Amino acid sequence: MDKVEIASRKSASLVLGSLWDFILFEFKRDYSLENDEKEFSDKREKVYNFMKIPLEVERFMFYGICQCVDSFLFVYTFLPLRALVALKSLICSSLSKKGNHEKKYLSAAEIIDLLKMAVLITCLMMLLPWDTSMIYHVIKRQSVIKLYIFFNMLEVGDRLLSSFGQDILDALFWTATEPKTSQRSHFGVLPHFIIAVFYVFLHSILVLCQATILNIAINSKKRALLPIMMSNNFIELNGSVFKKFNKTSLFQLSCSDVRERFHLFILLLIVVVQTMKEYQWTSESFWKLMLDCVYVMILEIIIDWTKHAFITRFNEINLSVYSDYLLSFAYDTAQSYNKKAFTDHSDSVARRMGFIPIPLGVVIIKVLTRCVSIDGQLVSIVILLSTLACVATLKIVNLVYIIGRACKMINLDKTVCENKNKNKSQLFIYFYINRLIYGRHALIHKY
Repeated sequence: MDKVEIASRKSASLVLGSLWDFILFEFKRDYSLENDEKEFSDKREKVYNFMKIPLEVERFMFYGICQCVDSFLFVYTFLPLRALVALKSLICSSLSKKGNHEKKYLSAAEIIDLLKMAVLITCLMMLLPWDTSMIYHVIKRQSVIKLYIFFNMLEVGDRLLSSFGQDILDALFWTATEPKTSQRSHFGVLPHFIIAVFYVFLHSILVLCQATILNIAINSKKRALLPIMMSNNFIELNGSVFKKFNKTSLFQLSCSDVRERFHLFILLLIVVVQTMKEYQWTSESFWKLMLDCVYVMILEIIIDWTKHAFITRFNEINLSVYSDYLLSFAYDTAQSYNKKAFTDHSDSVARRMGFIPIPLGVVIIKVLTRCVSIDGQLVSIVILLSTLACVATLKIVNLVYIIGRACKMINLDKTVCENKNKNKSQLFIYFYINRLIYGRHALIHKY
């Protein structure tokens, strides 16, 4: 007698019973989950994976942010030094060309360093005359709804410019370093340079306006704008969670989240510097300001956790994909620091994550020159040099960590691959020997 027949008889007896029997059955009825053991085990595993997602996301985010920090600090540390070395090589090459009549050219890396520094300095000279206090008061006079709409427009514009900006810079770099033997079908270096300067300047203005609106939201007496702006995170959550994702699209989303989190950190840093300057750098104002900044960052982190947890849950994506994403970063780092590298590490980060450090670098210098006054006293010069030394030290330590962890992940991946290949070869040899001994049919019968 099968289970279906037993169940039907029980249900029939239940129907024929009295109301009292039905009530007693509701109190005493039993059931077992053992028949669906695999299903419930899978659900339990999904719950465990859901709870592990924040840790995996933060591991990925931390390494990705370290990559962004390295690319960002490169603008203030090694890029000026590399540009000076390239300028020295250019001068020496020009002098030697006059004396020896030999053609000596700069390497592609030196040309790119000079172009980056030229774009940075040109945009900085264009942005320095802008009065940020005037921008602040013009924006502050607007209504809350207008500021909210304007902030959304700036956020969309920032994403669009970040996705297209590196292509503009790459076009400039390739135009300047393209071999003369190849057929040229482009505008020339100068038009590309003007386009790149226009892009960086426009992106810098956009970032400056973003920081200004965030400054107004944090320091406003009504404090109504900050919660409205933070509601954008929940709109983003609603727009991402219910979309179809695979491993590739989730990787693109994760890289975008890394860039957005670091971008938000830089915006908050600008707000802190501008606000502390207005309050004469008092500690009381600093701690009040830090509470709002921590609130914004914690909300951003929680939204990222929730978004990734439900995306992996709805799309049946294993949490091990974040380890694969870290490994992809590691191989990018190893290729960038290879002796025969095809690209600079900062450009590799820009292409992978859409993070372009030059506009942020221009804005940071603009804000610091306005908020931090340096006179000719010896103490101020010592403080400035000490700050630059600390920034350079942070850049080197961060870079050592990035390369060290990349090497560790690559070595571990190679070890795992070697073990897999070794096990496959051993299994193949085992079956081959057994086939020789027992024959094909006996081996099939045996297994």
